[in-house]
Amino acid sequence: MIAENDRRMSLCDDQPYDPIAGNSRDPLRREIYLHPINATVALPIDMIEDPDFKRISSLDDYRRLRIRHDFEYWAASCVNIRHKLSGSIVPFHLNKPQRRVLAMLEEDRRAGRPLRMIMLKARQWGGSTLIQIYFAWIQIALRRNWNSLICAHVKDTSAAIRGMYEKMLDDYPEEFWTEEDKPCFSPWQRSLNTREIAGRGARVTVSSSCGQDSARGLDFSMVHMSEVAFWKSTDCRNPEDLVRTICGGVPMEPLSAIVMESTANGVGNYFHSQWLRSEQGTTAYRPVFVAWFDIDIYRKECADPRKLIESLTPYERELWEKGLTFDRLQWYHDKRSEFPSDEAMFAEYPSTPEEAFKNSGHNVFGSREIEYLRTDCCEPMQLNVDNCPAYCSEILDAPAGDGELKVWQLPPADAGEGVRNRFVATVDIGGRWRHADYSVIAVIDRTPSGESDQRPEVVAQWRGHCDHDLLGRYAEKLARAYGNALLVVESNSLESAGDGHSQFVLEDLNRRYNNLYVRRARDRPGSAPAEPRVGFHTNRTTKGAAITGMVAAVRRHAYVERDHEACNEMATYELKESGNYGARQGCHDDILMTRAIALYVIDSLPPAASPDPSLSELIGSYF
Repeated sequence: MIAENDRRMSLCDDQPYDPIAGNSRDPLRREIYLHPINATVALPIDMIEDPDFKRISSLDDYRRLRIRHDFEYWAASCVNIRHKLSGSIVPFHLNKPQRRVLAMLEEDRRAGRPLRMIMLKARQWGGSTLIQIYFAWIQIALRRNWNSLICAHVKDTSAAIRGMYEKMLDDYPEEFWTEEDKPCFSPWQRSLNTREIAGRGARVTVSSSCGQDSARGLDFSMVHMSEVAFWKSTDCRNPEDLVRTICGGVPMEPLSAIVMESTANGVGNYFHSQWLRSEQGTTAYRPVFVAWFDIDIYRKECADPRKLIESLTPYERELWEKGLTFDRLQWYHDKRSEFPSDEAMFAEYPSTPEEAFKNSGHNVFGSREIEYLRTDCCEPMQLNVDNCPAYCSEILDAPAGDGELKVWQLPPADAGEGVRNRFVATVDIGGRWRHADYSVIAVIDRTPSGESDQRPEVVAQWRGHCDHDLLGRYAEKLARAYGNALLVVESNSLESAGDGHSQFVLEDLNRRYNNLYVRRARDRPGSAPAEPRVGFHTNRTTKGAAITGMVAAVRRHAYVERDHEACNEMATYELKESGNYGARQGCHDDILMTRAIALYVIDSLPPAASPDPSLSELIGSYF
């Protein structure tokens, strides 16, 4: 490993970056000696091919032309920023990640394509800084009357980004400014949100996801959307509508730009969905992700290679296999000691987009455990009247409405023999209409193949929308087909409805089916014993116990999942700031809850090898 590290270090490109002289190894540049500046420089080929290149006769001619073609030169000559480590004001020299992103922007600009990008940010590499300064270059050097918008999750962030722009104009070198007016922001029509670049006719507007009306009615050619993953959804607004509002008028022409950037904030939100679409190539946005090890400041000299090698964790060895050098691993190893878990480290310093999304937010289930669970997921059987045995053919007669039956394992002909309650069917009741929560019926085989030491396994599932009485009848059909399964109905929505129809569903099931899960309310002192009640009541205590048990089951690989959608719901399930569990905004947890309740009930059942239990042994506790 030490020899391999030496080899890797010898291949590292440590050539100093000089944006004034230019990178002679860039295939889009050509070295040329210029008499007006008495130096050899690597210039963009499109600058050399510009008709004005032959007319260069002075230093001013050279500067004006190069500024129009060479962003890196302009940034180093005209822009000062605050250095992240030293805090001092320095010329803006791009780091490696910024140069990689710039190459993508410049590829589209030179090809005459509109600029569209979605950027998943890591810490401390200056992605937002690059985008805003690139926009400034277009407004100052390339186009007049070219308006831009900065929209962040809160207005203070947008104002901070524009403040960086304002500071740049205040420090702009006079020898590079070609307008009569002094470089600065000037008021525009008494607007508090909009400023105009003096002499350029270009407006810069700030807005926030909370005040989208401030961006209505204005025309923009460039839009910088920051921290999109933190844009909140409410009954009155959502990120998708806001993006459509502010970007709908951006023209599809050269130098128009829309850049959406954010750090990750879990999965299932608007930013995550747009990132996935960009990775799949189904949008105009080019995806950009920068791993922590691509950022120059994240390295530390390795004083004792052998000690480092002996202390590497399995994940750090994976990083070594990816090609990292000891100085990167030393930094990561030391930094990891500051975090309570690998997942917490992944959230701040991800190596892949998957790590960034799955380990941010307040996820309840670990991303690695979910991915392990997913390895057992597979496509369901293709069932029809020809290949479904007669004894279970009724399960094909699904209720009217919008729904889908998935079967991974048909019930065996002797499903009701040998093991009592081998199958547990759980019902989570949702809404009746297409856009309401889903209703889900899940069937779990707690002793596959009849062996008591087997892991519980999901064998069938129906998910959809229908009337509740039809849902109850269909749940009964599935339960009967699977060996007269113990039928567990999550009864909150039925009990809280307060109408005769909902109460009828439970009473009808109780009359028709003889193996329903019942619970017993706690006896109050001095009162008669409480009567058992049909159904599983989910409240803060029982839900917490069921979810805690499921987290442990997923961590221990204690059950077999078959449906990918169940894993997707786990990835978007979180602990809210209120302390309650729930799905992320816009996501679902219906499938997940059927698993959590089923595993909770299974854990309370007598072992499969025990004699048939009495009714009292099947009564759960109601807190």
